[in-house]
Amino acid sequence: MKKIFQLLLLLFAVALLPACNKGAGKGGTGTLQGYVKLVHHPDDDFELNADTMAAAKTDVFLVYGDEPFYGDDIETNPNGMYQFEYLRPGYYTVFAYSILPSGEKVAVSQTVELPRGAVAQVPTIYIHDGKAYGTSVVKGRVHASYWHNGAYQGEGWAYEHRVYIRRVGEEMHFDDVRVGVEGYFAFQKLQPGEYEVFTVTEDVNTEMPELLFQTINVDEAGQVFELEEAFEVVINV
Repeated sequence: MKKIFQLLLLLFAVALLPACNKGAGKGGTGTLQGYVKLVHHPDDDFELNADTMAAAKTDVFLVYGDEPFYGDDIETNPNGMYQFEYLRPGYYTVFAYSILPSGEKVAVSQTVELPRGAVAQVPTIYIHDGKAYGTSVVKGRVHASYWHNGAYQGEGWAYEHRVYIRRVGEEMHFDDVRVGVEGYFAFQKLQPGEYEVFTVTEDVNTEMPELLFQTINVDEAGQVFELEEAFEVVINV
């Protein structure tokens, strides 16, 4: 009877061994975090370059160890950041999908080791959206009136004021520029399509920011398109 009891204890201990030596996966105190960036494609060149933006609302996938399938996924925030929490120590592979000019979808991955209870930073993942820049230009101007504590201080063509552009129907802008000499700005290398150009003005009394929009249709490649009117902004100084 004693031998049977000892054998049962041994079998129970062996059964517990896998649970005590679990590898990568859920159930720990570690965290993986990183960023996904979307690469701009100047001159229809799909090689990696420094002209990037945050890849917001992009699906990111997590593979535990050498598992054949991903075990978790999450969406990036507006800054392109993601975070996987409550992980055990081990090796993890993080990947996101990149779309080539041909439309082919490929995974871009980074593999990192996560120590017990640590916060590990995953190297930035760079992806493409399959859309190359075109050859058209959108130009415009910004005129500003300057105020201080509700008192008018003068006006003139704005300088260094920031202007943004996004595709109609999308929430995030994909490019921004600062106004140059005589209030001019330009967005270059655009594909045909409908765009919203916008900038920030301020309420004279409350100094609260507001957005001003203009929509323009780029219906032809290789042309210069100019907004119908200049932006009139208020800047509190």
